[in-house]
Amino acid sequence: MDLTTGPAATPPGAAAPGAGPEAPPVPDDPAALRVVPARHYARWAAAAAVAVLVAQFAHGLATNPVWEWDVFRAYVLSETIVQAVWVTLQLTAYATVLGFLLGTVLAFMRLSRSPVLQTVAWTYVWVFRSIPMIVQLVFWFNLSALYEELGVGIPFGPVFWSVDSNSLIGTIGAAVIGLTLHQAAYAAEVVRGGVVAVDHGQLEAAAALGIPRLRQIRRIVLPQAMRAILPTAGNEIVGLLKGTSVVYVMSIGELFYQAQVIYGRNGRVIPLLLVATAWYVVLTSLLSVAQYYVERRFARGADRTPPPTPLRRARQFVRTLRGAAAQRDRSVVPLRFLGDSR
Repeated sequence: MDLTTGPAATPPGAAAPGAGPEAPPVPDDPAALRVVPARHYARWAAAAAVAVLVAQFAHGLATNPVWEWDVFRAYVLSETIVQAVWVTLQLTAYATVLGFLLGTVLAFMRLSRSPVLQTVAWTYVWVFRSIPMIVQLVFWFNLSALYEELGVGIPFGPVFWSVDSNSLIGTIGAAVIGLTLHQAAYAAEVVRGGVVAVDHGQLEAAAALGIPRLRQIRRIVLPQAMRAILPTAGNEIVGLLKGTSVVYVMSIGELFYQAQVIYGRNGRVIPLLLVATAWYVVLTSLLSVAQYYVERRFARGADRTPPPTPLRRARQFVRTLRGAAAQRDRSVVPLRFLGDSR
């Protein structure tokens, strides 16, 4: 008795009736497959366009006589410009240190449970972030018009000691005060954001162990918060370095002001602006390198195997080249068979 009621079974390798075209056989060895790389025509076109633009810009730098590279070489390392760079670095260093110290205090005031401290810190940040830096600098430069003398004494009572405002603060002092107070408002938010990013369980565990509050902040919170603080803080310091050019309104001999004075005398505007630009690029690049290594140091706890630094990569590349050269210069020793006495 024949129990087969359906269509005849399809033999292996044969296409079923009514099926589409037969698929190509898949080879058993994956190495026999043909690998075709993806072609990114839009990416190639964009790279070619960028290369053309860079080549045109470089050609313009080399051939356009308006750049006056001889004037640039004459002034880029001149004594006046170098002294102006030193003044710029001093203003940046003072404002950075004092601004972040005051900003750290303001950050913890905002994180305090006291409504008075929270309100004062919030108001400070609101006011000094709302007023442009140039307005603050001009205000502090004209402080003597508001307060002719500054003194020490009993509040709302007699003054025991006073001094003239101009002689106490001066032009550089007014610039440092303005830059510091402006930077502290932004530094406070940077530090507060880093502290908030630390897991609150860290403080709970430290409190359970009986660690004092100040030591919790100094030894537990801040080292972990630095990983979140440093990238933004580095940007703030770079911005402050460039922002010191605003003090030209106070006739302070920083980099941009001296460049203005020189091209105001000789009329060489473009090369003198190029001198200032080159110095700003060099200084910001050095700050970026320092930021990279500081971030790397504070990331040791989170990243146990950090990637090698550019300097280590360069040293490894030199060692590789030396090893390849030594391997190439090594003399070839001929092989000797067993029993060969020669």
